[in-house]
Amino acid sequence: MVTLSKSRLKKIKKNFKGKKIAVIGDMMLDCYFWGEVKRISPEAPVPVVEVDNEFYRFGGAANCALNIARLGGKPLPVGIIGKENYGSIFLSLLDESGIDSTGILIDETRPTTAKTRVIADSQHVVRIDKESKEYISKATQQKILTFLEEHISSLDGIILQDYNKGILTPQLIQKVISLANKNNILITVDPKFLNFFSYKNVTVFKPNRKEAGDVLGMQIRTDAEVTTAGKKLLTKLNAKYVLLTLGEGGIAVFEKGKEYRMPTKARKVADVSGAGDTVISTLTMALAAGTNILEASYLANYAGGLVCEEVGIIPIELEKLFSTVSEELQ
Repeated sequence: MVTLSKSRLKKIKKNFKGKKIAVIGDMMLDCYFWGEVKRISPEAPVPVVEVDNEFYRFGGAANCALNIARLGGKPLPVGIIGKENYGSIFLSLLDESGIDSTGILIDETRPTTAKTRVIADSQHVVRIDKESKEYISKATQQKILTFLEEHISSLDGIILQDYNKGILTPQLIQKVISLANKNNILITVDPKFLNFFSYKNVTVFKPNRKEAGDVLGMQIRTDAEVTTAGKKLLTKLNAKYVLLTLGEGGIAVFEKGKEYRMPTKARKVADVSGAGDTVISTLTMALAAGTNILEASYLANYAGGLVCEEVGIIPIELEKLFSTVSEELQ
């Protein structure tokens, strides 16, 4: 299926360095409060969590940008945060990670999308979400488009990372895709249920099994059903490629008249959180680095498997990815 020599792998790795990828979509902040439960509240029959540790990580499209950075690329995250403490924390994380923040707009009418997890005695007690799912205004859409137009000539690729939190509107999606195609810029998509069929004429469309099944109104369990779903998506979206992630079933790659399957590379699955971000990031970086779709899918599949072996949302690392793939080639 995919034949990679050591010399080819070395060249691809070298080409990863410095690739500039815009990540447009729903920027999120993942917040964690760890502690212990030693008593029940006198106010209500609920546990009192005494917090020992508090930390913050990128989520959503921001995690995608972090993956790009850890793969040796130059991410350009483009999205919205609020003017509050969560927004300040988000900007400080970008600064600490050395990621360009010029594409992050502050909207005082919206909150920063934040997911707060309370974990006590290694038990996930509750998750508190703060977000708006309303579409951003036309004025804000225009600001994003203008920013992208100003930077389009410096980009090697664009990722549209949709979590249905309102940043990617049907109008903005169409205009960004048109701009990318007009300038011959690689554009890939990680979709969610809403706007699913707005992503027409992209380079790669990457849904997972559940997303595709929900939108197509069909079960995707057997090999035949996978083939049917992939072909339908390819036709409906007029995408150059469709990459369908199948969890423990690996991935299926479709292009006109062709289909390829790759088994999962996860040796042990500890946590699937963030794996989709890693797959789309690695895939886009690989294509920008000059790979063909099979080589890019192979590396993305491997990267997704590696992060599934870690607990929590952990980005892929360039050295770990390529050294692990290189070991398999021996």
